Amino acid sequence: MVTRAYGETGIQLSVVGFGGIVVTNETPADSSRYVAEAVDRGVNYFDVAPAYGDAEERLGPALEPYRRDIFLACKTNKRDAAQAEQDFRSSLKTLRTDYIDLYQIHGIQTEQEVDAVLAPGGALSFFEELRRRGEIRHIGFSAHNEDAALRLLAAFPFDSVLFPVNWVTWHAGNVGPRIVQAAATRGTAVLALKALALQRWKEGEERTWSKPWYRPVSSAAEAERGLRFTLSQPVVAAVSPGHMEHLRWACDAADRFTPLSEDEHDQLRREALEMEPIFSRTVTAI
Repeated sequence: MVTRAYGETGIQLSVVGFGGIVVTNETPADSSRYVAEAVDRGVNYFDVAPAYGDAEERLGPALEPYRRDIFLACKTNKRDAAQAEQDFRSSLKTLRTDYIDLYQIHGIQTEQEVDAVLAPGGALSFFEELRRRGEIRHIGFSAHNEDAALRLLAAFPFDSVLFPVNWVTWHAGNVGPRIVQAAATRGTAVLALKALALQRWKEGEERTWSKPWYRPVSSAAEAERGLRFTLSQPVVAAVSPGHMEHLRWACDAADRFTPLSEDEHDQLRREALEMEPIFSRTVTAI
């Protein structure tokens, strides 16, 4: 699989990342099989969080044979140092590792949360301590709210930001361009969420995919369009959504990747404007 540079670190990440929800509620045997298949396809970037059900429990044993060869990202949704440390220690144990490559503040949504993580005794102070001790290598955050994300980018030299870079939210929701631009200005790597998302589930709509809270792509062709848009932006990698089928489609699309032409981009823009994005400047919450 094609890789891209993770900032100025010298690390190369696969352009498709393995989202931990892929193994949520899966058997240990299937989880190990999915991880082995991903590694065989060239995936070296794995992302998980305590909030993803039993994903850490499944990934820990499955990743053990490959731990030194992969880039493991984890998160905490705790905003103060003491609670973040509890999350971190639990994640280390469950993931069967003694370090995390990228530790991220998870799901920043509000200005109040930004204030909390930046305050003395906030989660960020604990992250810096972990990096000094060598228990994590890099510091990042994930967010869905542009204003909150921009404040964090301005306040601290994060190694990366994990943020939605999706063709519908970009064009119909006007969410994403400001983050990509701000990250480029600061030398912060962009990791992409929601590359294979389409719209929110409509009221009464049959949910044909059980794990994502939004309606994801439903075919290899749709997956390829979504991933091509995301990888045509200055992002390092796109994290897959919640089902193994999506990861396979994303890997296939990555193997064939070519940047969008101007005409293709214009076509996506026209289609996006007829859709309801999962995020917009005014709708940021899940």
